[in-house]
Amino acid sequence: MCHYGRCIKEVGSLLLLAAGSSFFQDRWWGAGWLLVGRCMDIKEYFTRISYQGSYDKPDLATLTDVFQHHIRAVPFENLSIHCGESIELDLEATYNKIVRKKRGGWCMENNHLLSWVLKTLGYDVTLLGSKVYDLEYKAYADEINHLLLKVVLDGKSYIVDGGFGRDRQMWQPMELISGRDQPQTPGVFRFLEESGVWYLEKVKRKQWVPNQSVSTFHNVEKEVCRQVYLFTLQPRDIEEFRASNTHLQTAPDSLFVTKSICSLQTNDGVRALVGWKLSEMKYNYKDNMDLVEIRILADEEMEKTLREKFSITLDKKFVPINKSRLSPF
Repeated sequence: MCHYGRCIKEVGSLLLLAAGSSFFQDRWWGAGWLLVGRCMDIKEYFTRISYQGSYDKPDLATLTDVFQHHIRAVPFENLSIHCGESIELDLEATYNKIVRKKRGGWCMENNHLLSWVLKTLGYDVTLLGSKVYDLEYKAYADEINHLLLKVVLDGKSYIVDGGFGRDRQMWQPMELISGRDQPQTPGVFRFLEESGVWYLEKVKRKQWVPNQSVSTFHNVEKEVCRQVYLFTLQPRDIEEFRASNTHLQTAPDSLFVTKSICSLQTNDGVRALVGWKLSEMKYNYKDNMDLVEIRILADEEMEKTLREKFSITLDKKFVPINKSRLSPF
């Protein structure tokens, strides 16, 4: 197995050999990307997400198909924080975690890996940074705390985000157009643009929760328009996310420190384990209403639930937590 350090050494050797070459200086980062890519195998990634379709043509259909396989195979999760592990941003570390260890990850892992996948397939990909809307404080984050992707295809720009999870996870690439509703299975998404700032919103359906005794939902809940995040089109580098990556997994008031989260998109909905609460949502179950079934787990059920519902097996002991009053969805 190739190691990241060995790849970096190869890059360094190439740089020394090519010193003084302006042609190489303009292209050394692309070479470095390819060398790191040697440590990873796109076919191994496809096996991980159970993708058996074609990938020789970088078109919208292929992009959508790969994306949907990813979000249905790779959970959005922050379990490392609650297992005493650190979350790294190095690409090969993320690849090893998600592909070889069959784990999930949060936005900076899922979308970083997706950027490599899509670039390997020939797509024009740019990293973007966003500020997530905090439902508890009813405000956008002060600093960039979410990584997403912009893909340019046939002269059109699309937002690809495989790292948001729960019921605000888009299921298809979204064309970057302001003010146009873009209906998807999870609900209606739309972008709004104001003075170069883009806002993502989602219209949330009513929810039917049969077992109300363990829920904070109400059957009569009305459809609402929920803010998701704001962003600009300024290109970003993964290094710009390192401070946020550290803060989100160490700050005492971070949502990811106060809540253990694991969610996975299914063929007709989404399931989420937040703390001890397992919630399973079926989209548009009836009358423009989502069905939400909820169960509170005991500690001894956690390992089996993660394995059977999310295909996750952890190396270290997992300590669930949920100090937030917000619901799973």
